[in-house]
Amino acid sequence: MNVGIVGSTGYGGVELYRLLSKHPHVHECILYSSSLEGTPYVDQYPHLAGLSQEMVKPIVIGEMQELDFVFLAVPSGVSKELSPKLVGKKAKVIDLSGDLRLKDPSQYEEWYKGESAPEDILNEAVYGLTEMNRNAVKEAKLIANPGCFPTATLLGLAPLLHHGLIDPGSIIIDAKTGLSGAGRKASLASHFSETQENLRIYKVHEHQHIPEIEQQLKEWNVETGPISFTTHLIPMTRGIMATMYAQLTDDIATGALHDIYSEFYHHQPFIRVRPSGQFPGTKEVFGTNFCDLSVKADPRTNRVTVVAVIDNLIKGAAGQAVQNMNVMLGIDETTGLHHDPIYP
Repeated sequence: MNVGIVGSTGYGGVELYRLLSKHPHVHECILYSSSLEGTPYVDQYPHLAGLSQEMVKPIVIGEMQELDFVFLAVPSGVSKELSPKLVGKKAKVIDLSGDLRLKDPSQYEEWYKGESAPEDILNEAVYGLTEMNRNAVKEAKLIANPGCFPTATLLGLAPLLHHGLIDPGSIIIDAKTGLSGAGRKASLASHFSETQENLRIYKVHEHQHIPEIEQQLKEWNVETGPISFTTHLIPMTRGIMATMYAQLTDDIATGALHDIYSEFYHHQPFIRVRPSGQFPGTKEVFGTNFCDLSVKADPRTNRVTVVAVIDNLIKGAAGQAVQNMNVMLGIDETTGLHHDPIYP
């Protein structure tokens, strides 16, 4: 099987290369870029010295159409131009950008400040939150890979919404991310002197992942109201911790909640529900496709706290994309994703 990575020189692209170049079902991994074509990949990523002989190629639509899979690890605004040219050909497409996640074009235009992808493309794109949408992913030819914050948040909240355990209008999400989520391009916000020993809130009530999270929550419970969602940049390279709060609809103890989560995710290979009373840290999923979850009830306030941690570049991007590819191929979804966390 031959696959292509468009946007191969970004952090998401190089993680896709790391996973796909060792995937047992991938024969060739072709790297594309709109700005660095004709250069050895190792020039961009010297850690691949002796491991990669690939050259970065220019984007050639006709060539990509004949691949088995094309991964679009591109900034938002690019995929909506490329996807219509690839869909309907041989290649199945997995888009890691935000261009195809929102079904309502007006929502995209409001939150992403640009023109939406064509509606027929939006309608064909399957939201690739694998654990919750596996059957649709199996039949898909075009995947909208979820965002990193939505992945952690939605996996954390899903059991509560599906079991009707919380007031769907009471959800508050406090999320923190490492610097790699901002991409490889240098900026003042990611400058060492600005971020080291600093904790910064950003995009307050304006983050583009808000409508994506709300869209999926409403599919699970139409009464879900607007969420409160805040994001913080923390001085580490990778990882997301999403801490979620909601009002319980009935008295329920932590032990019962833990049992519900354990049963809900019993057959999900990448979801690890931590023992009751134990809470995960981001380093415990570093470099893996795991999402670790903990849940605890507060009988004093009758609220629940859920903690979810992921590696934003793996489960929040490249790993989930490969997981979706595996499901689309009908093979074990863990193929090529057997990695122990890197610790410490």
